Amino acid sequence: MAGDINRVIVTGRLTRDPELRSLPESNTSVCSLRLAVNGRRRNSEGQWEDQANFFDVTVWGAQGENCKRYLQKGRQVAVDGRLRHRTWTSPEGQNRSAVDIIAESVQFLGGGRDDAAGGGNGAGFSSNVQAAESDVPIDTGDFEPAPVAAGGDEDIPF
Repeated sequence: MAGDINRVIVTGRLTRDPELRSLPESNTSVCSLRLAVNGRRRNSEGQWEDQANFFDVTVWGAQGENCKRYLQKGRQVAVDGRLRHRTWTSPEGQNRSAVDIIAESVQFLGGGRDDAAGGGNGAGFSSNVQAAESDVPIDTGDFEPAPVAAGGDEDIPF
């Protein structure tokens, strides 16, 4: 269907160093990233807590080579891409499936692990981008329903 949209944008930190390989038939570079993206949820006591989601990301070509060259475990990135569902049979005969992100662009954010200590800025890049700590507002009072005034229909101006 022409009206479908397959697009995802996430920010998170790399859980391992990027892995680069080349396809033998075309010599095209393919870089694999593993990204941890935090979300917030309420626990059984009603308190907010962080919960990580993990995504496999594939980056093709020169952009993948740059990821290998400049990124390392712990570095924060923003990925813009599309989702791909894949299925396979494991060596044990079990059916497996996964949803991956095929990156169209990867932005290098922050400076990685040294950033918090005020150390280096990663691979010679500087960034003033600050990631939000949470997508949940601190003051949720704005979302509470407004009280209904007692009175009746005569208070309604129409």
